[in-house]
Amino acid sequence: MNAKDRRDAITARLEQATEPVNATALARGLDVSRQVIVGDIALLRAAGTPIEATPRGYVLSRPAGVSGQVVCCHRSGDMETELNTLVDLGCVVEDVSVEHPVYGQLTGRLQLSCRADVACFLEKVRSCAALPLSALTEGIHTHRLRCPDGETLERARAALRRLHMLQE
Repeated sequence: MNAKDRRDAITARLEQATEPVNATALARGLDVSRQVIVGDIALLRAAGTPIEATPRGYVLSRPAGVSGQVVCCHRSGDMETELNTLVDLGCVVEDVSVEHPVYGQLTGRLQLSCRADVACFLEKVRSCAALPLSALTEGIHTHRLRCPDGETLERARAALRRLHMLQE
């Protein structure tokens, strides 16, 4: 298989996927190394294919619905409650950002859309002994959300307000 056919196959696999696909799985399916896949993804992005990297693998960006931001503040132990609340309402937690005094805005892609995604993300945080970005800012952070409609976004804000996590 030549490089163009392989990149077409990667795009087709991502279009059909209902959840993120990691580079190792793509490499196995195409009988190449993981590094070849990473290079192909970079070339596809450079050509304009909207591929995003998440903690669980690659996804094609499929913007639909309403995008909005929420500014939150809570202890790291409340991260699971916050994220599950948002996905239970039907929101996709696209990313998390903090304002760092030296580096400016730091953003981590999340792409969490269900409790299984949240559980996987939290397990990765635990297994890597990683601190959330919000640890750099005393718990203050911003999430970019994609919600089915404006009403869902407002319900998400109201739920975070009830949990005393929303900064207004």
